[in-house]
Amino acid sequence: MFLSTSLYIALGIFALGLIYKVSSWFRYDFGPDSDKIKPLTRALAAARGIVLVLLSRKIITFLKVFLFEVLFQARSFRESPFCWLMHMFIFAGFVLLLLMHALDKLITSAVFVDYSPTLNPFLFLRNLFAALVLIGLGIAIYRRFIQKIPRLHTSPMDIFVIVILAIIAGSGVFLESVKITSYSRYTSMVEEYASFENEEGPKSLESYWVKEFDIVSPKVKGPFDPNVLAQGKEIHEMNCAGCHSKPQWAFISDGVAKAIKPIALKLDKVKLSKWLLYVHFLASFIGLAYLPFSKFFHILASPLSLLLNALMDPKRSSPANLLTKQIIELDACTHCGACTVRCAVGVWLEKIVNIRILPSEKISLIKALASGKKLTDDKITSLQEGLYLCTNCYRCTVACPVGINLQELWFNVREALFRRGYKELAVLSPLSFYRGLRREDVSTVDYQQPQKMARRAIAEGCQMGGGQEEPIDFRRVDQSFTKNLRVSEQANSMSYCFACTTCSSACPVVRNFDNPPQALGMVPHQIIHAAMLGLDDLIFPSEMLWACLGCYQCQEACPQGVKVTDVFYELKNMAIKHVKMNGGPG
Repeated sequence: MFLSTSLYIALGIFALGLIYKVSSWFRYDFGPDSDKIKPLTRALAAARGIVLVLLSRKIITFLKVFLFEVLFQARSFRESPFCWLMHMFIFAGFVLLLLMHALDKLITSAVFVDYSPTLNPFLFLRNLFAALVLIGLGIAIYRRFIQKIPRLHTSPMDIFVIVILAIIAGSGVFLESVKITSYSRYTSMVEEYASFENEEGPKSLESYWVKEFDIVSPKVKGPFDPNVLAQGKEIHEMNCAGCHSKPQWAFISDGVAKAIKPIALKLDKVKLSKWLLYVHFLASFIGLAYLPFSKFFHILASPLSLLLNALMDPKRSSPANLLTKQIIELDACTHCGACTVRCAVGVWLEKIVNIRILPSEKISLIKALASGKKLTDDKITSLQEGLYLCTNCYRCTVACPVGINLQELWFNVREALFRRGYKELAVLSPLSFYRGLRREDVSTVDYQQPQKMARRAIAEGCQMGGGQEEPIDFRRVDQSFTKNLRVSEQANSMSYCFACTTCSSACPVVRNFDNPPQALGMVPHQIIHAAMLGLDDLIFPSEMLWACLGCYQCQEACPQGVKVTDVFYELKNMAIKHVKMNGGPG
């Protein structure tokens, strides 16, 4: 009664959780522009897309991807055969146990008329599938806690999945072992199903089961008379053989049963099999109920991600379906760490203490952002830094075994944060080169707004002086500024400058304007001299500093070897560092 009630509760929670999670695919979004597409519109667009796929040649692609990418996990194999083996063992073992054992009354009994869980091949297969799960979990534990792959982080959810699967599979195997040796289970079975023609029959059958089926009896001990065993075998074949195969077929459980024989009677006395049954079923129910809210949900979301990325064309698909696809991708992430291991920026973690630099560690905050949760300024800042340090090399996207287009995700989340008014100072640097390449994907207003916000933050954070239009007041000279700037070899090259203006003449930004001083404030050679004099309040408001393309033409043209572009980089970094140290945005 207790287990039945628990099952119904677990099924109810699972159903409600599943409805909630699937509905979130159409409710969640990244920002102000996204919420213009209503959930109903997105749901209808998704339904229309499904119908179009089923009625088009894309159904062939669907079947191909389902076979190779979903069932056989070809992407995972190409990335790492070792990880593929781990996933396949867990996936195959878990799914087959679910279909053959957990749902035996619905599936196995319907397919096999004479099905009994204590008969072969079911006895053997149940142990085999459990062994696959346990081996896969062993590989996962080795990979995460012993091999210690660089930058691979293990979250509490990863530990939960390993623990709950280990409890389910391990308790099932051990429960089978205790049942094999259980004398009380044997006697109840005999009382219910066996019949005897003489008084010696019960003893003969018990002797045969002690010898061949590994039960531990408090009454019958070996060695046994061959005639007694022959009589017991005959009774067994008449009463028990139709439902019981020899336990040796359950190769793991029988091995454990032989190991626990010395204490089997004590375990039987405390009814361990009953408690193990509770543990096994309750762990299964907890896993089922928590599935929609845990990493387990990728069992449903990952196949969808693979199929959608294979079937959808980013240029032709509707914006509603593209947004829904990205929300599904957030649930599809398995936190396997393949993207993080391949990440070109991952080495920066040694210098910058921000776990959000790693691709796999951004997903949790992005999910919270999409759900509408209020994130602290520290979390937003760490997420922005992680997003903007990305070099857009596409390694993470190529490595992802569930097909998530991570580069597109990073770009959309960056733009969403800009639209929400979050400032990012790195947008003023060449790190925004990729954003420039994607300019057509962003409206003119949205494209210019982040630069304006960042420039305003620099101006406010650095407490600029009067500006270039006022006469230069050398009493404003900041000697500490020049001293801090000259700590590098690049900045020390400023002393070689004699204002020949070659750098300004070579600059493509300067050549772009009819009146460069008016448009840019100062040109390159003037910024170099202002830096030598310590006039930081003239440098930082200058449009030239932030319009610099980082093309190095000025530096290559300089006859004195002044590291002009490198000095510009240091000046920009000093401004950004100053704003951050004083609690500014970005």
